[in-house]
Amino acid sequence: MSIDIEPTNFSTLSAVTTAPSWTPGAPEPRPRKIGGLRRTDVLAVAGAGIGSLGVTALLFTILPFSGALGFILIAYLFFIATYAVLVSMDESRVAIRDRVAATVIHSIAFLLLLALIFVVVFTVIRGWQALVNANFYTQDMSGAGPLDPLTMGGILHAIVGTLIIIAIALIIVIPLGLACAVYLNEMPGPFARLVRTITEAMTALPSIVAGLFIYASLILAFGVQKSGFAAALAISVMMLPIMIRSADVVLRLVPGSLKEAAFALGSGQWSTIWRVTLPTAKSGLMTSIILGTALGIGETAPVLLTAGFTASLNTNPIEGPMISLPLATWEFVKSPEPSMIARGFGTAATLMLLVVILFAIARFLGGRGAGNLSPLQARRAKSRSKRDLARMETNRIEDKSVFANLTGIT
Repeated sequence: MSIDIEPTNFSTLSAVTTAPSWTPGAPEPRPRKIGGLRRTDVLAVAGAGIGSLGVTALLFTILPFSGALGFILIAYLFFIATYAVLVSMDESRVAIRDRVAATVIHSIAFLLLLALIFVVVFTVIRGWQALVNANFYTQDMSGAGPLDPLTMGGILHAIVGTLIIIAIALIIVIPLGLACAVYLNEMPGPFARLVRTITEAMTALPSIVAGLFIYASLILAFGVQKSGFAAALAISVMMLPIMIRSADVVLRLVPGSLKEAAFALGSGQWSTIWRVTLPTAKSGLMTSIILGTALGIGETAPVLLTAGFTASLNTNPIEGPMISLPLATWEFVKSPEPSMIARGFGTAATLMLLVVILFAIARFLGGRGAGNLSPLQARRAKSRSKRDLARMETNRIEDKSVFANLTGIT
């Protein structure tokens, strides 16, 4: 039995597989760009925007349409339709769907950013008259009334109360939340599934229910007076399921190969959790703490039911009523006096600034994600690498000298 093999044309094969030649002196070929904006994209967006505004203005002139919201909505719909038509002149059907979807997503992101900017700017503008006064941050409202000017009274009692309440809540929630998340990931079983189900159900718990729970179980049943500690317990009930849920998701993202490598090196389960799992997920765990803090620091109903109300400064979380910034905002803005309303918006702006500061501190303490070194860590790693290379070179020279002395070879 014979097999006939056709001869291969190597000249043709080399012409197909060989990269195009580059002659010396010619400009180097540039890589093709797969991202970024092209001039046609910018012209299509600009043309669609101008055309949609013109058509919408014409419709509002001819037809009995009115209202700014309706104008924006109709103009946006015309913008999407016009943009799709302009893109279809140069692109395929798949590219048209991709460009339109990208435009809608970017529009939603811009709308959310615009709403956030509007809320922040509106709050700061309405409370600017109170924010510019130094007494607003150094005095409480024990010596000021609704008819007093903004140069009297402040929110020092609310700032201190918020910091005390959220600090106690974090002391309670952080160990419990992280420990529960570690348990759900490292010790799966029927009870772990039950705990995860209850945790997910509690994430939708209304804040007023948490306040009523602490009010009924602690204040009414045991006779404990309203205080900052009771408010911290109510806020802890709200923060705990959010922190457990988010930390559970973060710990699931830790690669199993890292744990297997630690077990292969002889590490125990708790040593692996402490030295491998938690450091790897440190940045994500800090994000879960931030989410819980953001939820707890803005709650009003639990504080109103469990902490009471006071116009004076109270630094004792066990005795006496204590007020927080959200509750102070509510008490201020429900007054008909313009000065009190300005204090309310100023208090809300101070709350936003306080949240930003706490988030910055948390991000600084949480550091970067796994594998991402800070500039200081990168310099230290580079210095250690240089020392290791110098030590290895010294050892190599010493070994070579010893071998030469033993063998007589130079």
